[in-house]
Amino acid sequence: MKLYSSPGACSLADHIVLQWTGASFEVQLVTREERKSPTFLELNPAGAVPVFEDDGWVLTQNAAILNYLADTFPQAKLAGDGTPRSRAEVNRWLSFLNADVHPAFHPLFGTTAYLGEEAAAKTKDAAAKKLRGYFERLDAQLAGRDWLTGSRSIADPYLYVELRWAQKLGLNLSGLDNLAAFRVRMDADPGVRAALEAEGLG
Repeated sequence: MKLYSSPGACSLADHIVLQWTGASFEVQLVTREERKSPTFLELNPAGAVPVFEDDGWVLTQNAAILNYLADTFPQAKLAGDGTPRSRAEVNRWLSFLNADVHPAFHPLFGTTAYLGEEAAAKTKDAAAKKLRGYFERLDAQLAGRDWLTGSRSIADPYLYVELRWAQKLGLNLSGLDNLAAFRVRMDADPGVRAALEAEGLG
């Protein structure tokens, strides 16, 4: 198995899950420029990470990769307790992180310069407010829980990555104590530490 990742990108979530499975795997770090190369574009025409290879089969899209890993390594228990409702809860929060929270970061990653300075500033302010609301929902979900769905799952590393983005961008997460405690737990996790070190983020 091989994962293509860029340091600190959303592919870090897949890297952490691979660490949690205990499986043998390889990680190839690629830069933004390398993701535009013909070789990489053959793997993923979108020029994005993560890209995952398993015995010659190539899979893209974060949610698909994370679910594949959960299914391939059921002993890691990263997809709920085996019941349909538990699995649906995991995918509910994974979908929220992937389809709602992640895109909300886009204006803050410098993708609005074409709008002009004033409009770009307004768009970034609106994105920051939207993200604050999303993180408040996530903080409420973590009340009384160590993990988003009660037990460790494939959704938790995605949340961790987005919390790292929020900190790097200086977003206001004040008062969100459940998220702060979650971040501390994840920072101390051996699998998380191993993935961070492998990506030069330790």
